[in-house]
Amino acid sequence: MRNRRSLMMIALALILASGAVFVAARWINAQTSGATNKVAVALVDIGLGSRLSMDMVRMVDWPSSAMPPGAIVDAKLVETRVARTSIQRGEPVMESKLAPPGTQGGLSAVVADGKRAMTVRVNDVVGVAGFALPGNFVDILVNTQEEGAKSNPNKDQTISKIVLERILVLAIAQESSRDETKPKVVNAVTLELTPSQAEKLDLARSVGTLSLVLRNQIDPKPVNTGGATKFTLFDVKAALPAAKPPPIPKRIPVRRPPPSPGERVEVIKGLDRTTQQF
Repeated sequence: MRNRRSLMMIALALILASGAVFVAARWINAQTSGATNKVAVALVDIGLGSRLSMDMVRMVDWPSSAMPPGAIVDAKLVETRVARTSIQRGEPVMESKLAPPGTQGGLSAVVADGKRAMTVRVNDVVGVAGFALPGNFVDILVNTQEEGAKSNPNKDQTISKIVLERILVLAIAQESSRDETKPKVVNAVTLELTPSQAEKLDLARSVGTLSLVLRNQIDPKPVNTGGATKFTLFDVKAALPAAKPPPIPKRIPVRRPPPSPGERVEVIKGLDRTTQQF
């Protein structure tokens, strides 16, 4: 009798547990089915500056609670848009990765608002041995002669100075893809600059030689150096001109006042003694 009651309790517990699992599963399915949205995802690798079409993306279900900011929810919205950055296959297409509507394809779509693209000639040394790839940041050094150095032989004539910092590399040669990590030696690098920085760079390359310095991508701190010269390089102080000896003061004769009129003066010469009246 006791065993029968135990078996009935176990059977009842199993039935209640199964019912609870069934109800919970239906509730979870009902919640998840209504908490997803369609998001445009890249169907192929999309290069920087490429013009998008509907066959390059596909719509997938995406949890509403984890929607990427600015995600494209309609495939028609990507038609004729231009990619500002490289988009990998399977990556959601977001508004921040696309140029404004109406933008033509090419490198001009990549240049940020208020910026300019400028190309400088480099070699395997100036171009950091090909490690300055699109998407990297570089500092720009100029090596030149200081003004007035020829007229002053004691003044160092050459100086090397950082003139621009944290400049974005847009393209190397005619390639703007940011997917490659292999160094590539090229003869030209295209940089993104503000108008004032472009003027400064144009002047720098006309008065001296340029060098690119690769910097950390997440290092935004500016530096302020005085530049390097031959004297600072070898820790040599400039020769100072010899100090002139101080001028010898002139002797000013002491003039005694003449004797007042009517005064008698006694003059002694040897054994002779005379008196003179003034």
